[in-house]
Formats: sequence, structure tokens, C-alpha cells
Amino acid sequence: MLLGFAMMGFSILMFFLLGTTILKPFMLSTQRKESNCTTIHTHIMEDWLDCAFSCGMDCRGQGKYPCLQVFVNLTHSGQKALLHYNEEAVQINSKCFYTPKCHQDRNDLLNSALDIKEFFDHKNGTPFSCFYSPDGQSEDVILIKKYDHMVLFHCLFWPSLTLLGGALIVGMVRLTQYLSLRCEKYSTSARDEVGGRVHSTGWQQIQLQSMGRNKGRTREILRWWLK
Repeated sequence: MLLGFAMMGFSILMFFLLGTTILKPFMLSTQRKESNCTTIHTHIMEDWLDCAFSCGMDCRGQGKYPCLQVFVNLTHSGQKALLHYNEEAVQINSKCFYTPKCHQDRNDLLNSALDIKEFFDHKNGTPFSCFYSPDGQSEDVILIKKYDHMVLFHCLFWPSLTLLGGALIVGMVRLTQYLSLRCEKYSTSARDEVGGRVHSTGWQQIQLQSMGRNKGRTREILRWWLK
């Protein structure tokens, strides 16, 4: 039963954590509408941004990464907007297209940013799909959605399955205890009934034996008087 309660508690914790980390951003993501964007220009800021990386156990290093900015034009409104990779990129740093993984190799970080910059430069004038917020925040435009309906399905399916499994375990344990108690009561009553029958049969046999002995004595007395 403890396993069932543990599974139920774990599923509730999963609902809470996933609800705050994924479901809330997903609800915000579903409010975005799809549109077409065209690249206006790309730009790498001169001032690199600070970041931290792990270099081993109990080791933290400081580094810098280039901030790539991609400015696009929203086709449906004609507004200029700053493009981001996905919702997570907006939350981490709203000034840059994306935030790369921080490490010490500055050349590798710069080459990655230049490759992305070249990709969008070749798309200059070519429309591509993007997502914007209909509330007028034109600067909050993303290239792809990180949170889709499959993410929502997994966030709800696995905690629900764990909760159902825990509830089934608790229910089966309770049912087993109930059936065991009923079986014990039935066995006790059956033993008492059989014991009562045996006692009654024994008492009847004793009475019959006593009556037989009395009849025998009566016959002996009659025979004595007849002599």
C-alpha cells in the first residue's frame, strides 16, 4: 500500500512541476499565430555577453558568447521585429536570436553564429514561417514552437498513468484485506458450527448409552424377581 501512496504522491508532484515548467509556457505558446517573415538584416553585436560553464566537479568557469540579432519583417502587418529561435530563447535573453552553450572556445562560438547569420542572409527576401503574439508585442517573434501538443500529451499522460497505477495498487490492497477479513470471519463461524454439531452428537450418544444401560438393569431385576 505504501508503494501506491508513494506513486500517487509522486504523480501529484509531477503535475505541479510540469505545470509550472511546461504547461504554462505551452499555454502562452498556443496564443501565438503563424505568419510569414522575411529577413531584413542580421547583425552580431560587438559586445559579447557573459555566460558561465561547468569545467568539472566543483569547477565553474566564466566565458562570453556572441549575440546574433536577426531582424525580420512580418508579412501580415509590415512591422519590423526581432526574431528568436523559440520560446526558451526569449526567456533566456530577449536581445539575441539564441543563446549557445557556453564554453571556452570563442572561435567555435563565433563560427556557429556566423553560420546562422549566413543562413538568414541567403534567405533575404524569401518568406519563411514564423510565429508572433497577437497582443501587439512585435518584438516577441519566434522561428519554431518548442512546446507542441505532443509535449502536452506526455505531460498529462505519464503523471495520470502513475496516479492511476498508485490508486489501483491501493484499491487492490484494500480489497485483499477486506476479502481476507471476510474469509477469516467465515472460517471462524464454520468452525463454531461444526464444533456445536459434534458436541450435540456426542451428548446424544451419551444419552443413548445411558438409556441402554438402564434397560439392561431393568431386565436383570425382572429376571431376578421371576426366579
